Amino acid sequence: MRTEQDRDASTEFLEQINRARENATPLRIQGASSKAFLGREVAGEVLDTRAHRGIVSYDPTELVITARCGTPLRELLAALDAAGQMLPYEPPSFSEDATVGGMIASGLSGPRRPWAGSVRDFVLGTRLMTGSGKQLRFGGEVMKNVAGYDLSRLLTGSFGCLGVITEVSLKVLPKPRQCLSISLELDSARALSQLAEWGQQPLPISAACHDGRQLHLRLEGGEGSVSAAHQRLGGELLDSTYWEALNEQQLAFFDPGLPLWRLSLPNNLGPLMLPGEQLIDWAGAQRWLKSEAPNIQSLAFDLGGHATCYSHGVSDTPFQPLAPALLRYHQQLKVQLDPQGLFNPGRMYAEF
Repeated sequence: MRTEQDRDASTEFLEQINRARENATPLRIQGASSKAFLGREVAGEVLDTRAHRGIVSYDPTELVITARCGTPLRELLAALDAAGQMLPYEPPSFSEDATVGGMIASGLSGPRRPWAGSVRDFVLGTRLMTGSGKQLRFGGEVMKNVAGYDLSRLLTGSFGCLGVITEVSLKVLPKPRQCLSISLELDSARALSQLAEWGQQPLPISAACHDGRQLHLRLEGGEGSVSAAHQRLGGELLDSTYWEALNEQQLAFFDPGLPLWRLSLPNNLGPLMLPGEQLIDWAGAQRWLKSEAPNIQSLAFDLGGHATCYSHGVSDTPFQPLAPALLRYHQQLKVQLDPQGLFNPGRMYAEF
């Protein structure tokens, strides 16, 4: 499991953080920059996490893997694949060099997310370097209930604003024994209605996307349950690579052009007349929208959700604006972990 490139660079990180503290120098935390298009522009001295890499421990019988932040995500996935296991939430890479730290910091999940859970649902523990030059450890390597708030999960999706995530322990699961993808000729209204109905039934659906013309489904589980579901639902067989192309935004829908927005919405809304071209994912809970309309986030808020701009530089507030009370909580948390505001200042919001 160990490779010649494995290296513990925590001492160098700590030295760089302490120099930044002394000189009040902002730090731009980055790995492969595969998610750099998300969020606001950050100015500062680069703290490159890729020097700190390697799988620290992995026991397939325990279903837990621990890796350093700079470990290439593909290496972690390869180790899991060799043992017949997986990260159930299917994190997108957007680059062959994407890192484990970037996966946690961005908190992005793929097509299986509504049925398996999100990134933070599988984070067991983390190690963090704070803006005070402290090294902290949260959680561990077992699933258990604890008193208080789980800070490991809080760090997931924090985009490096709270500190340098140096190590993470993740719960993993066995790969399904059978996987089959199908396409059904249904309009969006019928597709969403059917998905709502199927969601109340024991069908082995693990992905559902409507492209405006067809409903694409992935069935996963035991051979018997997948075969029975296929016989019941019918449909044409779909190349299983469709889901990776969707997850990595390689479908024709994602070709450069109009600004791209991700809308996270209640999954019971049904068809929506949105101002642009849309792709319905997560059985309706996630809508990809290509649009130049100026009010996307307000629209998402009115629908009970939120919107994130996936086109860099289009919006000065790419993440959904926070309510005043929630913004104060974010600012207070930032002060506790990064009192000088060194880490990725303004990446998520201009206020911190």
